[in-house]
Amino acid sequence: MATGLRLPEQNQVMLTGRLTRDPEMMVTQSGISKCWFSLAVNRRFRDKISGEWKDDASFVPVVVWREAAQRCKEKLKKGSPVHVEGRLRSRKYEDKASGDQRTVLEVEARRVQFLAAAESGIEAPTEGAPVAATPAAEGEAHAAEAEIEEAPF
Repeated sequence: MATGLRLPEQNQVMLTGRLTRDPEMMVTQSGISKCWFSLAVNRRFRDKISGEWKDDASFVPVVVWREAAQRCKEKLKKGSPVHVEGRLRSRKYEDKASGDQRTVLEVEARRVQFLAAAESGIEAPTEGAPVAATPAAEGEAHAAEAEIEEAPF
């Protein structure tokens, strides 16, 4: 192992998919809103043996903080298409049923863009504008800022 070697720390995630259930929200003891949902991200591939097209889905937990959490809770529902940018975060918790320690890997969203405008007949919240999320631990007082930009597609 080389000493003195400094690796660049990079932790960026970009996902596009649909919510698997309605988002849930809570407010921490310090008054910070936290919203979480699960995102289904699909991948289509051709099976090498049969030559048939198949679908594979990954289910990714996502956490959104502060004002962006409140907007996600208000505007999103099961099946809503979104684009999420953020970072991976692992956390530990105690399983209430068994008392065992568990570890979960989730995406802490920095930005959530509602994509409902891409579908016909569904009104998009804020016309497809992204919702910026300021991920932070409890007690920090950073304000979330909404970015206004056009959807890239």
